[in-house]
Amino acid sequence: MEMDIDDTCKAKGEEEKTKPIVVILMGAPGSGKSTFCEHVIRSSARPWVRVCQDTINNGKAGTKVQCLTNAVSALKEGKSVFIDRCNLEKEQRVDFVKLGSPQVEVHAVVLDLPAKLCISRSVKRTGHEGNLQGGKAAAVVNRMLQKKELPKLSEGFSRIMFCQNESDVKAALDTYSGFGPLDTLPHGSFGQKKPDTKVQLGIMKFLKKVEAPSNAGSSASSIQGSAASQIIEEKNSCCGGKETASSLSHTAGEEVKGCQDPGVGSTSRNGSSSDGPILAFPSISTADFQFDHEKASDIIVEKVEESMDKLGNAKLVLVDLTRGSKILSLVRAKAAQKNINPKKFFTFVGDITKLYSEGGLRCTAIANAANWRLNPGGGGVNAAIFNAAGPALEVATKEQAKTLVPGSAVVVPLPTTSPLSSKEGVTHVIHVLGPNMNPHRPNCLDGDYVKGCQVLQKAYTSLFEGFLSIVSTQAKLSQESNEKIKLEPSQSQGHCKDGPRNHSPTGDQKNKRDGVHEHEISKKCKGSQNEVGTSINSFRAGKVNAENDKLDVSTSKAWGSWAQALYHIAMHPERHKDNLLEILDDVVVLNDLYPKAQKHLLVLTRCDGLDCLGNVRKEHLQLLKTMHAVGLKWAEKFLDEDASLVFRLGYHSVPSMRQLHLHVISQDFNSKLLKNKKHWNSFTTAFFRDSVDVIEEISNQGKATLNDDDRLLSMELRCHRCKSAHPNIPRLKSHISNCRAPFPTSLLQNDRLVLAPSNTNNP
Repeated sequence: MEMDIDDTCKAKGEEEKTKPIVVILMGAPGSGKSTFCEHVIRSSARPWVRVCQDTINNGKAGTKVQCLTNAVSALKEGKSVFIDRCNLEKEQRVDFVKLGSPQVEVHAVVLDLPAKLCISRSVKRTGHEGNLQGGKAAAVVNRMLQKKELPKLSEGFSRIMFCQNESDVKAALDTYSGFGPLDTLPHGSFGQKKPDTKVQLGIMKFLKKVEAPSNAGSSASSIQGSAASQIIEEKNSCCGGKETASSLSHTAGEEVKGCQDPGVGSTSRNGSSSDGPILAFPSISTADFQFDHEKASDIIVEKVEESMDKLGNAKLVLVDLTRGSKILSLVRAKAAQKNINPKKFFTFVGDITKLYSEGGLRCTAIANAANWRLNPGGGGVNAAIFNAAGPALEVATKEQAKTLVPGSAVVVPLPTTSPLSSKEGVTHVIHVLGPNMNPHRPNCLDGDYVKGCQVLQKAYTSLFEGFLSIVSTQAKLSQESNEKIKLEPSQSQGHCKDGPRNHSPTGDQKNKRDGVHEHEISKKCKGSQNEVGTSINSFRAGKVNAENDKLDVSTSKAWGSWAQALYHIAMHPERHKDNLLEILDDVVVLNDLYPKAQKHLLVLTRCDGLDCLGNVRKEHLQLLKTMHAVGLKWAEKFLDEDASLVFRLGYHSVPSMRQLHLHVISQDFNSKLLKNKKHWNSFTTAFFRDSVDVIEEISNQGKATLNDDDRLLSMELRCHRCKSAHPNIPRLKSHISNCRAPFPTSLLQNDRLVLAPSNTNNP
């Protein structure tokens, strides 16, 4: 490729004495990359081509490969190229840097503008090419800035210009607008103020108005913590809305110490809680019960400090919905004075019932500032949590306790039917009751702060001990599971690209791990989620664990590291080409590595952010139709080879693996890997949602119905054709191999079954 470009450019150089260049633009959404390109192209005498991934596919979003192809074509024609992508990570730009050669220089223009400005622009803009606008843009900008790696000349650039304010941007525009066909620019790095700093200059200017804490002995980190609080307030006022408030605290944490970034590790929107269990808790008694904020903040910091050595990899997060919260500012400053590890304890601005969906912070447990009756009534956090969790929480709470005395807490496992579980990934709610200083509420202490402080200390002790009991229980279950699971060598072998592999089963021995949640099992897998190269092996190991485990709605968000394998395959298909049957712009196709039938494929979306069917909305309708069409194409291909097969296309209501995937499965269920009741019922009950029905529901209602009742997976074994009951899997398999009864009428309607034309009269 490079020789072709060189030869073309040399030929043109003999006539025109000009060299094309590649300018790789780098910057967060809203930093002005596209505007920069348009301005230069409009005013420059040099011929330019803008390569933008948002529009590369005939005006639609495309792939990196398409961008590279277009760039090569433009360079061969002697044109200079703008690479208009975010390119914030070295890995994302390395292939574009390789376009350079003795005849083609590679420049970088880094639009390293303040996060506040990028977020404001992204939120307010309309008609964006990549549809990144409105409230969702804030969280995306935050996540991307967390991964920012500034470029260096050693990567292969001949020239780098850093723009950290509007004046710098104007200088860069003038440079490239006046850069004629015969001109050259000096090599080197220009404009970076402090190469090693992690804090943007614009952000630091923005912080200069912040008041330091009243305690003169406060450390620099305390000042920065208060500054972070101010940043969140300012950004919320410019971006508006509760959604922005919760997500913007990530940026403050990333750029200023003292307000630890809750997105560290794997807490982004596409991440999981495998980085460690998290407890989110509100300040107890300081709202409706009117407890003194200074005293309350002292107790919070004291009890958090006592818990530090017991937490292991767990984290504590103090949450408040209010911008400019006094209790958050006090706690943050005092925690900094005591040098409490900001990676284990930090504060967060947001709705405690929407920390994941609106802020990207996935929590194992959340604390509720309850009333003594443990009723949903009242207001504040108590009402919000009961409303968000639905009636299932009230029922589960009453099973644990009827009332609560001040200073105590009760741990309630959150039912999987609760929206807090399925949407937010929360597994437990801990009700805690603190002291009351409000004369209009029961058990008022009438200003007795000696007793009040004792009660509040007991309340936080009970809360943190309750959380640690959850962590301990999950760790014990994980350890037991790890000791019982031994994968045989055959489970790490490859699979055939040309069809489902002939895989001898390794698990005919009875599995005794039913009832253990997948997010608990996942802790046995020690590999990093970022080790994409091990995705296929993780998929194999994970499928063994998941298929023999409880398919639980609570795990639809709490993805373990092994459960990320399909996601990594979908995001980086080029690294798994040998394991994939087909790679398209929107989807990839692969054999299910533990097939439950003769033919069993998965069609994965490549869309980031679609973890499961519960995430799908009306804007994804065309994607679902594409997935169905691809699945149908493969089913028909198999039918051409064997007309006796019958196929069904659909989704699990609650999948065991992250990344939305469509099952294309033949209805013979002739597989040694179909070994238990959960395997069978996950494909033959209402738990399995037919693709045609999902498409219709999304089109009409904007979302799909999820049949996530655990009882569906534990139903008695019944033939999927004649509905006869059978006592065990061997007996069921023996029956279905000979059953010739017609399929149920419901499956024969609406094209739920895919048959060969010759088989339509006798399905």
